[in-house]
Amino acid sequence: MTAPARTRTSGDLIRAEEPVLAHNYHPLPVVVARAEGTWVEDVEGNRYLDMLAGYSALNFGHRHPALIEAAHRQLDRLTLTSRAFHNDRLAEFAERLTELTGLDMVLPMNTGAEAVESGIKVARKWAYDVKGVPAGQATIVVAADNFHGRTTTIVSFSTDETARAGFGPFTPGFRIVPYNDLAALEAAVDDTTAAVLIEPIQGEAGVLIPDDGYLPGVRELTRRKGCLFIADEIQSGLGRTGRTLAVEHEEVVPDVLLLGKALGGGIVPVSAVVARREVLGVLHPGEHGSTFGGNPLAAAVGTAVVELLETGEFQRRAAELGVILRDGLTELVGRGVTGFRARGLWAGVDVDPALGTGREISERLMREGVLVKDTHGSTIRLAPPLTVTAEELRSALAALEKVLA
Repeated sequence: MTAPARTRTSGDLIRAEEPVLAHNYHPLPVVVARAEGTWVEDVEGNRYLDMLAGYSALNFGHRHPALIEAAHRQLDRLTLTSRAFHNDRLAEFAERLTELTGLDMVLPMNTGAEAVESGIKVARKWAYDVKGVPAGQATIVVAADNFHGRTTTIVSFSTDETARAGFGPFTPGFRIVPYNDLAALEAAVDDTTAAVLIEPIQGEAGVLIPDDGYLPGVRELTRRKGCLFIADEIQSGLGRTGRTLAVEHEEVVPDVLLLGKALGGGIVPVSAVVARREVLGVLHPGEHGSTFGGNPLAAAVGTAVVELLETGEFQRRAAELGVILRDGLTELVGRGVTGFRARGLWAGVDVDPALGTGREISERLMREGVLVKDTHGSTIRLAPPLTVTAEELRSALAALEKVLA
């Protein structure tokens, strides 16, 4: 008789990863096996309040019933055709997404980095075909401390040496200016500029929120200079900040919008470039594509995500619960917290370095049953699912207060 297989513990599984997985992440030592809503459970059955939400990929919580139902329904019918053929789910997804964002056309992709890469290609093609920039000379202006992904082109314009070191030679054609500095941006834009690519809120940098007037200033400058405004809302978009899009806080409409993470509902990777017709209209068959981009399963889940956002419920929750988050963090300033930046249910929290690094604070919170992730130095980020309750939010803030005491 064969002996029953021994259940592997968290420690077993973490050790098992070491020799067979590339070490490109440094996860917290928790092994998640199950999840529901705002809570996750490890292999031993310990429960944790998820205050990271997959870097905003889980805006609607783990296994939201409407999203799971949409995925199950589609799994029973059709999952992939490639774009060699049409599928019956893609048109509705694109229609609903353009209506939600107020733009005209959708280029469906899979990951956030793919959306950024696609946006860059489209901007360059637009610069040559429409603006008349000489071939091979198009430039794109970006902001320091950006995070748009980790492909070779994207790290070429990163200022994070951890992301860059050892991965050259780098792709030319980018100009880096300080974030939140309109004068520097104005000086960098010239006749070769295809686009200005920025995050309306810089997430990985610590949830950096620009001054009032910066985003409208970028919009005015790009219009005046005849180049595109590309807003990377992969983390900030789809309800996170209390609006559908972070640019809506200042009533700005970009030419090109990059979406991802929450667009897949935490079920499948879904991203999109959404833009004005005259911008995406520069693409022709064979110039860009993706086998999985716009697949029926992704389109079904993406459509269900858009349906959730169309109600406005999640945007309202993020705005209302964001007040509790801000008030709670304000009470901790001077009591272990040296400062914070918050918009909606998204905050970057600077902890007194004397109390520990961001990693150490994250590990202490894990032991209190709350999962967060550090960014840089002694900064942690808070981005719970938009389904979090006021009680759960206050519980997480209480845990933070405890580990800082």
